[in-house]
Amino acid sequence: QVQLVESGGGLVQPGGSLRLSCTASGVISSIYFMGWFRQAAGKEREFVASTAWRTFYTQYADSVKGRFTISRDNANVYLQMNSLEPEDTAVYYCASRGGSGPWNWGQGTQVTVSS
Repeated sequence: QVQLVESGGGLVQPGGSLRLSCTASGVISSIYFMGWFRQAAGKEREFVASTAWRTFYTQYADSVKGRFTISRDNANVYLQMNSLEPEDTAVYYCASRGGSGPWNWGQGTQVTVSS
């Protein structure tokens, strides 16, 4: 079992920046991928970014490419979000996954982009 705890959400003005953090604990040797997803009100949860645990290979949704950066430092995964837009407002979830298993979710952290 892997436990995930997110932090770093909040209210930011359009054009601003936030950094989300996620700390993984438990059987972290079972992790193959770490990712960030988000869910806006009334919408389905969507993929934002991911990183491979061993190779650090990263992937991004088209909507955040060039603005968001995912990184990992030991058991901590970060999502640096720059040039934030109102459309980025959502609950952001940290997630982990084994080789072929389902995603395991954190509790989520609210990000609100508004003037």
